[in-house]
Amino acid sequence: MNELLRRRLERANTLYLDFIDTIPAEHLGSHLADLPSDTIGHQLWCVLGARESFPKAARAGEWQGFSSPVARDGSSDAAAVRTALGQTAAAVDEWVGGIDPADDDSLRYVLALLEHETQHQGQLIRYLYGLRIDRPESWQRQYALDEDF
Repeated sequence: MNELLRRRLERANTLYLDFIDTIPAEHLGSHLADLPSDTIGHQLWCVLGARESFPKAARAGEWQGFSSPVARDGSSDAAAVRTALGQTAAAVDEWVGGIDPADDDSLRYVLALLEHETQHQGQLIRYLYGLRIDRPESWQRQYALDEDF
């Protein structure tokens, strides 16, 4: 089970790296027009924060609060976000690789993290369409996205 989760989380990270490498950096500060929405960068800030916060909670046996490796106002720095994606992915992989398969509480946190990653990918797809940003090829394949806007 751990190996399957590790591969799926690695795939999620690859998608995020492709996303940050494909979209123009200025779009990290973009909102969806005429809709209540946060920025693209803040969506990624939340992904990074979950990657940092969920393992802490699992190790402690209870929620330890939310923290992110990039400041909320630093989420518009594409290079910093990309670096943090790589660092947090490595830390999550190490965490998941060390979980005892009988540790249901930790596995619940891993599954919640994977759900969180996927949920944000769904939100980011809305931004890609709504802002008419070219979609990364990996996202096009993973989610069978329409070719046209």
